[in-house]
Amino acid sequence: MPGEAPRDRRPLLGYAMVTTAALLFALNGTVSKVVLSSGIDSQELTQVRATGAFVGFAAGLALLARPSLRVTRRELPFLVVFGVAGVAMVQWLYFVAIHRLPIGAALLIQYLAPILIALWAWAVLHERVRRRIWVALVLALAGLSLVVEVWSGISLDGLGIVAALGAAVAYAVYVLMAERAVGRREPASLLCYGFGVAAVFWAVVQPVWRFPVERLDDEVSLLGRLEEHAAPVWSLLLFVVAVGTMLTFLLVTAALRHLSATRVAIIAMLEPVAAGLVAYAWLGESFGALQLLGGGIVLAGIVLAQTAR
Repeated sequence: MPGEAPRDRRPLLGYAMVTTAALLFALNGTVSKVVLSSGIDSQELTQVRATGAFVGFAAGLALLARPSLRVTRRELPFLVVFGVAGVAMVQWLYFVAIHRLPIGAALLIQYLAPILIALWAWAVLHERVRRRIWVALVLALAGLSLVVEVWSGISLDGLGIVAALGAAVAYAVYVLMAERAVGRREPASLLCYGFGVAAVFWAVVQPVWRFPVERLDDEVSLLGRLEEHAAPVWSLLLFVVAVGTMLTFLLVTAALRHLSATRVAIIAMLEPVAAGLVAYAWLGESFGALQLLGGGIVLAGIVLAQTAR
């Protein structure tokens, strides 16, 4: 692939990238919930996200790094699978899940992905996954269970749970394929093609002319503690595309140059904890002593994972 990347790993930079992405993803979850309350459905939001990110990456690369847009015929099947199974599905299934479940509950299920990634590394790639990593994963999932109060009725919406499980598989596919590709292609270029394929996929599934353009100028309540305030739908969508999609995915993908897929996925488990805090501060969702304890356990699991060389 074009743009052979140097393999000079800088773990601290990788940790900073994934942590920042997790915090921004958490904020994006609540912003997306506000957008969904405006009448735009999860498929339409996914289509805007994919198409907007593709246009943004393509325009930026065309201006600043045109050679990185070159693609060979051999790469096309990989990029198509990456765009559909990873990029398109992880977003759509995530939006379906958070629309039907509390944000924290949806994220808890989606973050079974690190276990799937570790199992793939161990069983298929024959990598040695240290016992400390497995303990860290168990700790992190136990902590997340407390954060989202797993006992309080998440099972009421079966479709939401299926969507969240599908998002876990899609997220694992995304991280594993991106890890394989970033050594040979610039992260922004990889994402440009990934979102481009996703945009084409959604244009076929849901023709662009069916998008409710008339809703873009609607004012929508920001919900929760900000219920008295409103913002135009287009401004929230701009945030979802630029910050909640382009910046976050770029940070995670670039971090894979410095950290393994398993490690990146574990650090990203900060997102549900941060999402719970954002939902508490913004939407007024509860966040009690047990959830604080769960957040501490998640952090302990992440720290433990980083001590496993």
